[in-house]
Amino acid sequence: MKILADENIRYVSEAFASLGDVVLRSGRAISPEDVRDAEILLVRSVTQVNEDLLAGSSIRFVATATIGEDHIDRDYLDAHNIGFSSAPGCNANSVGEYMVAALLHLAEKYDFKLADKSLGIVGVGNVGSNVAKKATALGMKVVLNDPPLAETTGDSKYRPLDEILACDIITTHVPITRDTPHATHHLVDADFLAKLKPGSIIINSARGPVVDNIALLDALNSGHIQGAVLDVWEGEPDVNLELLDAVDIASPHIAGYSFDGKVKGTVQIYEAACKFLGISPAWCPDALLPDPEHPQFTLSGDAGFLKATMDRVYPILEDDARMRLIAGEAPEERRAYFDMLRKTYPRRREFYNTKIDTGSADTTMARLLQGIGFVVD
Repeated sequence: MKILADENIRYVSEAFASLGDVVLRSGRAISPEDVRDAEILLVRSVTQVNEDLLAGSSIRFVATATIGEDHIDRDYLDAHNIGFSSAPGCNANSVGEYMVAALLHLAEKYDFKLADKSLGIVGVGNVGSNVAKKATALGMKVVLNDPPLAETTGDSKYRPLDEILACDIITTHVPITRDTPHATHHLVDADFLAKLKPGSIIINSARGPVVDNIALLDALNSGHIQGAVLDVWEGEPDVNLELLDAVDIASPHIAGYSFDGKVKGTVQIYEAACKFLGISPAWCPDALLPDPEHPQFTLSGDAGFLKATMDRVYPILEDDARMRLIAGEAPEERRAYFDMLRKTYPRRREFYNTKIDTGSADTTMARLLQGIGFVVD
């Protein structure tokens, strides 16, 4: 059995070798010819899986090692009895840690305390819930907005959009949808931005078109919006260089790219494929996992301990620096450079791989560190 897989899926060859012959391709380059004689297709978010790709193929099962499914034509799969699985929640913690690193940088750059700021979270699924937990641990006031969840649960913790507009920092964690009761395409548009209080900050690590990039650039240039963090971009791998220059942190769609998150995604789609094929899963990644680069720190009384620890465990400004080099590439090379950044992304371990030895140090800081995901001893 031929299994066609995106080469950026971590340990995909090792995981699926017992199920068939694994053939690797660049995700953007997967073609109808590649899938014609394949029975299983494994992708990430850059591959559009639809009739154009699958018509006339032997594909019986499709899986995406991502939370998002907007690149998958589920109706086509259902109509042709093609099995499907995604990897819900696999990178939620990774995105949450990206948010912590970004928030700490913004607080340092603009000289404010996170405990004095409110964070409006639009979309409270696996990712948004993780972000809320970590932001609360940082002492922020968290306001949640998720109209579909509000309707299905009736829970008053989900607040109307006007309360989000009053927040200091707004972050989006929604899938991209169009022509639905709560469409998210250009959810953050010129009108949305104009209603924000002056000096607000926008963060988008969901999908590029959730934020109207031109409207955001205009709002940044006018000074109405103080700052922005963008991990995703409209039209990526094409990037608006003027917007790139204007944001505080720029990265190439890697918020969910922690090493551990990628491995979790592979495990989830492997187990789903085994279930589809009616066999028991036999592969486990544990023996392949490398030792963490930063296994332990000792908590000090230094007020800058949290930021210093973050700069070692996840130096987010290194992501930003690599991303900004795209402006120096020839126009025809920028798309390839964006994809290269994702393919060669440095190994980033999640916080739980690092233990903090607290000793007799401040228990308040210890609780904060534990709240954002470190193991505290």
